[in-house]
Amino acid sequence: MSPASSKPVSAQVLDAAIAWQLSLDGASPIEREEFAKWHAAHEEHARAWRQLSMLDQRFSVANGPARAALLQSRESIRRRVRKLGSGLASVVAVIGLALFAGERYLPLDYWLADQRTATGEQRTLHLADGTQINLNTHSAVDVRFDDKQRLIILQEGEILVETAHGDARPFIVETREGSMRALGTRFLVKREEQGTRLSVLKSAVAAHPESSPEEQILREGQQVLMRSNGLGPIVALNSGADAWTRGMLVVDNVRLEDLLNELARSRRGHLGVAPEIANLRITGSFPLHDTDKALSALLPTLPVRIEQHTPWWVTVAKADVKP
Repeated sequence: MSPASSKPVSAQVLDAAIAWQLSLDGASPIEREEFAKWHAAHEEHARAWRQLSMLDQRFSVANGPARAALLQSRESIRRRVRKLGSGLASVVAVIGLALFAGERYLPLDYWLADQRTATGEQRTLHLADGTQINLNTHSAVDVRFDDKQRLIILQEGEILVETAHGDARPFIVETREGSMRALGTRFLVKREEQGTRLSVLKSAVAAHPESSPEEQILREGQQVLMRSNGLGPIVALNSGADAWTRGMLVVDNVRLEDLLNELARSRRGHLGVAPEIANLRITGSFPLHDTDKALSALLPTLPVRIEQHTPWWVTVAKADVKP
């Protein structure tokens, strides 16, 4: 396989490729034509489809049921992979390293996590110590409690943590960029393309980047982007940062493209924006459980139109100029 073929693809494009594969069985000619447009629209789309097809083929060679599992629900995929045993697990590990190079895009961490949410799903976990964790859309965590510590590993997505009182063991959230130690608190942890974003809603959290010898304490109302080699500037917490737990996305003077990227996390398939309007600014509140309604809310305030070719392929384009 060429280096170009093994380059990682974004989670959003990979999700779109999976959605297309699940929908093409029995698809109409129009839907197949829309898939062809999606496939040809960007080199990353074609690369994601090739990688998904290669993984499908390897699963078929390794074990017949695995191919069927890939075409079933995401929960079924997770159960099948766990049950197939160490032989297939070795194949999966090799393919994963080759096809999805770069840990940030490795899907097996998501599929095999202890707890996870699908695209558009949110869930609340009540842990044995009384801690409550809210998982945002397409999020995954592993829970590792022992006699010495309470450890949550955030593999993908975003969580809101409300730690319980009265337990002497340290409570730690860990990502690939480092760890965050709760100091009797309520806080958000989000995996982003550039690193891990920590937002403190109450009390304080000690942030410790993986390659740094020291940790730094963030107070209530502060947020920071953590990379493995250090912390970015500490800034004020965005208004409505935890609004997603109430089913809303609240933004204040953000780029249209950034807004759509957030909405895309809560819907299957591709949600794009025309480059000429990507930098338009917008402020408002948008429902996460009805992203079509959220997109419609753009029309009265911005010079845009919604192009919906299929449920899995939507583009926000510049509005037609009236003569």
